[in-house]
Amino acid sequence: MTVLVTGATGFLGSHVVERLARAGQAVRALARRTSDRSFLQTLEGVEIVEGSVDDSESVTRALRGVTGVVHAAGLVKARSADEFRRVNTEGTRNMLEAAKRAGSRLERFVYVSSLTAAGPSDADGNPVPLDREANPVTHYGRSKLAAECAVLEQRDAMKVVVLRPPAIYGPRDREILIFFRAIAKGVLPLTNPPRSKLSMLYGPDCAGACVRALGADVESGSLFYLDDGEVHTFADLIYQSEAALRKRAWLRFALPQPVTLTAAFLSELYGKLTNRAVMLTRDKCNELFAQWVCDGSLARQRLGWHPEVSFAEGVQRTVDWYREHRWI
Repeated sequence: MTVLVTGATGFLGSHVVERLARAGQAVRALARRTSDRSFLQTLEGVEIVEGSVDDSESVTRALRGVTGVVHAAGLVKARSADEFRRVNTEGTRNMLEAAKRAGSRLERFVYVSSLTAAGPSDADGNPVPLDREANPVTHYGRSKLAAECAVLEQRDAMKVVVLRPPAIYGPRDREILIFFRAIAKGVLPLTNPPRSKLSMLYGPDCAGACVRALGADVESGSLFYLDDGEVHTFADLIYQSEAALRKRAWLRFALPQPVTLTAAFLSELYGKLTNRAVMLTRDKCNELFAQWVCDGSLARQRLGWHPEVSFAEGVQRTVDWYREHRWI
């Protein structure tokens, strides 16, 4: 069995490739020409195919002869809603069309979506039900939901599974890095009330769920939330991060929503002037001001998967890795 992993040089994708390779699985990694492949090149049994999900020719080439797919590629920040759609949604459609052409050899197509595709929790921070009508509040969430729909439309043509992880963190992650750096510098602006709730998942554990989904005996079209089994608060995140860093942010201050929105506008302006995608946008603020909780118990039951690392241990491992590689 050869497994194709998209987004293989990204945070989650690299952990999926690592887990498969360390288990002796043959892996094919789809990687852009400009991406950093240095980590993948340290792993045995990994074939790197140059290309991207929005390029049909390279996707077809990458899928040739594989029997499993973990589609983890996607943009978490983009210069426009259209860029999110082109990569996250249309890139997934490219993958599905090429997978259909691959024929009966393909045993499972695992799509890594996001809790943002479902939308935020209610005002009390209750877990988002699987059967609730999706209500994404950002361009990113809408692009992931549209990709989910495209995957699920193929449930009769191929065996597909959709995973919705919450915020993931861990070694090699660059998106939550800014939070740890802020604490390390002693200054922590707060965009959420300390009691606001969220689900979290350690990146390598999320990769483990992706690998389990490849061979699990579940119906085509199954959709699962993933989490670490706990509901955290923003205060928990701060406390565990400070404990791991052995440093307390001496200056903490709440950012009123108008101030955060102004900062987001200035960030967008910088992005336009430099033609770069930025994480903080006014659209992204729709996520920042909400609570994000899900319940991954069904995935634990049906996939036979269980998180191996607690939140406290995961934060410590992340900080240790950041320090070892001089990211903080």
